[in-house]
Amino acid sequence: MRFPPDRHDIVREGLRLGAVLATSLWIWIAAVDVIAGEPFRTFTVLGGITTFTVMLYALNLAYGTVIVAGIHSFVREPGLLGGLVLGFLILEFAIAMVTIVFTHLGLGTLAWLRIFGGSVIAAAVALVILTRRHPVLAALRQARLDEAGG
Repeated sequence: MRFPPDRHDIVREGLRLGAVLATSLWIWIAAVDVIAGEPFRTFTVLGGITTFTVMLYALNLAYGTVIVAGIHSFVREPGLLGGLVLGFLILEFAIAMVTIVFTHLGLGTLAWLRIFGGSVIAAAVALVILTRRHPVLAALRQARLDEAGG
C-alpha cells in the first residue's frame, strides 16, 4: 500500500506531529505545575522556560518524524510492527528512568505526573492522530489476511 506523495510527506507530517506532541506536553506540564501551586516549577528545574521549551520541541520534532517514518515503513512492510512496538516500549522505559532521576533532582513525586503522565498523554495523542491520518488498522487487517491466505 503506497501513499500519494503529495498527501504523505514524512518530514512534513513528522514535524507537524512533533509540534502537536510538544505543545500537548508543554500545556500538560504547565497545567500540572499550576494545579500543584508551583507555576513553571518543572520548566525552572529543567533549565528555565526557554531552554526547556526549545529542548522539548526539538526532541518531539525528531520523535514525530521517527514515528511517521516508522509508520510509513510499517505500511510497506507489516513485519516491522514488532520493531515499532519494541521501540515505543524502550522509549517509555527510558522516560520512566528519567522520571526517577528528576524525582530526586527537585521535582519530587509529582515528577511522575508531570513527566511520565505527559509521556502517556503524548503517546495517546500520537496514536489518535496516526490512526486517523494513516490506514494503519486497515494495513494490519490486510497483513493478517495475507498471512492467513498464504
